[in-house]
Amino acid sequence: MGTVLKSLPPEAQITRVEYEGPRIALYTRNPRFLQQNGHIISEIVNNVKKRVVVRTDKSIRKNEDEAKAIVEAAAPAEAEVSTIFLDPALGEIIIEAKVPKALTQESFNTIDLTEKTGWKVKVRKAPSIPSTSIQSIYYTLKAGADDREKFLRDIGEEIFRSRLIQENDVSILTLGGFKQVGRSCILVTTSESKILFDCGIHPSVKEPWNAYPRLDWADIDLDELDAVVISHAHLDHTGFLPVLFKYGYRGPVYCSEPTLALMTLLHNDFVKVASLEGGNVLYDLRDVREVIKHTITLPYGLVTDVSPDTKLVLNNAGHILGSSTVHLHIGEGAHNIVYTGDFKYGKTLLLDSAAWNYPRVETLIMESTYGAKEDIMPSRAEVEANFVNIINSTLKEGGKAIIPVPAVGRAQEMMLVLDAHMREKKIVEAPIFIEGMISEATAIHMAYPEYLSRDLRTKILETGENPFRSEYFTVIDHPSNREQALQQGPAVIMATSGMLEGGPIIEYFSQLASDEKNGVAFVSYQIPGTLGRRVLDGSRQVSLMGEGGKIKILDVNCKVVKVEGFSGHSDYNQLMRYVGKMRGKLQQVIVNHGERRKVENMANVISRVYRIPTMQPGVQEAVKIY
Repeated sequence: MGTVLKSLPPEAQITRVEYEGPRIALYTRNPRFLQQNGHIISEIVNNVKKRVVVRTDKSIRKNEDEAKAIVEAAAPAEAEVSTIFLDPALGEIIIEAKVPKALTQESFNTIDLTEKTGWKVKVRKAPSIPSTSIQSIYYTLKAGADDREKFLRDIGEEIFRSRLIQENDVSILTLGGFKQVGRSCILVTTSESKILFDCGIHPSVKEPWNAYPRLDWADIDLDELDAVVISHAHLDHTGFLPVLFKYGYRGPVYCSEPTLALMTLLHNDFVKVASLEGGNVLYDLRDVREVIKHTITLPYGLVTDVSPDTKLVLNNAGHILGSSTVHLHIGEGAHNIVYTGDFKYGKTLLLDSAAWNYPRVETLIMESTYGAKEDIMPSRAEVEANFVNIINSTLKEGGKAIIPVPAVGRAQEMMLVLDAHMREKKIVEAPIFIEGMISEATAIHMAYPEYLSRDLRTKILETGENPFRSEYFTVIDHPSNREQALQQGPAVIMATSGMLEGGPIIEYFSQLASDEKNGVAFVSYQIPGTLGRRVLDGSRQVSLMGEGGKIKILDVNCKVVKVEGFSGHSDYNQLMRYVGKMRGKLQQVIVNHGERRKVENMANVISRVYRIPTMQPGVQEAVKIY
């Protein structure tokens, strides 16, 4: 701290220097000086090799009502400001505007506003429809502001303490998601740190020892964990995270900003569904709020200290909005791990391709969902042409095309595809009904356009267009309105969940699957054991939970088709190309997240083709990697 203070001139009017999680925070009474002399902060960062942020001293901050009034008066009407959120823990005002470009004009100067209000001003794109998940995050952060300030200081003390052991030993414990898809969880242990990668559930398994990460086998106290790093929001990677907080974890969770919003959506829905079904309620909304309060969001590409011997960088994984590959730099250049999580090494309409150009990576932990040699996807043009033919074959017979989708990722991709082809008259014109969490997830996509593909970013930020809006879409906002979708006539019905494991899609499936003129098109991966996988594998009779908890036997007479190529996972060729791009740096590869035979095939091929030592551990194995 003394080094930092010596680097600051008296004009900076620094009142205190404190740890703020993985950052050093400088509190000033003269924010204009530091905002206009950014080179001073850059020099400090170069000297101390830590992240540094500027905060306004509380003594200069206007009260919240007054600060909000100043911002409202300064914002031009054409900006269409929808939300002004004040975060007392960080001294920030977040302004959500539907036209953020209008807030970059000379008349709206953020440096002037910071000086007038005493609060740092940040501008972001407002979703075209309000996101209840983002509003929930704002509410939770505000209510827990005092606790968050203390939490960030305490975490900073832990991160920036001196190392106790200079040797660098690195091992991983495989707690879930090895030779299987579901309950992804890896414990990375170094001489100084214990860091958890993901903490998911297996959605189709009921026995706890197979459904949840084997933290019991790791024999670790939760307060020994230095951090949890979340690759992306899907429940097979995050569904057990609130349980950690239920049982006392109070450390940091690191992820991208969209991941926090999507994770909040999925966790809240998980609690709601579990309560309605009267099943095993793993956690409640209080635990979800604890996750929010302890999450530190990071942008892509930013090097961040997370423990005395470990730095973290998140990069685009191309799987869903905000999905991240996790790069750990351990020791002073001792060892680098890249954990891909779920990744797509190929551009889609929704997202750019996964990042691969890491300066150093000795150990790669890579998913293999499509790791079999036959898992080669057709070209995107072929995929879309096939999809158009499948949908048309149902619509032309007067049937209904049912598309089960995960709310996050595949739903938005399919919305773009359906709208484009229907506008071009390639798909028979028919109403497209959308139900489930899709609308809320789409609102979150609109709130973070900088994480979308370059084309979508341009549309949203430059032209103000909403690429997810279409004249063909009808949102079913309540079960009582489902009759619109179920009435006679051709239609496309897209609803959650993607694997037929609950959600509104079950009602549509139960009503429509027995009629042979209808069709079900699966566009995402179906985990073994799920109802979706059983139907896809040819089950022509399935059991569903009916009214009053009675089991209903359903004949599946409709067409059932799997549409290859829309997945957010890399296919076999993409997996091999990804390893090939990095092989000159790699010392070893560890293959996970795939059915057993696919993991085994991927590991054997990488070892044979690239001559890189490749491991394929199962769950509950310890692997020393350095």
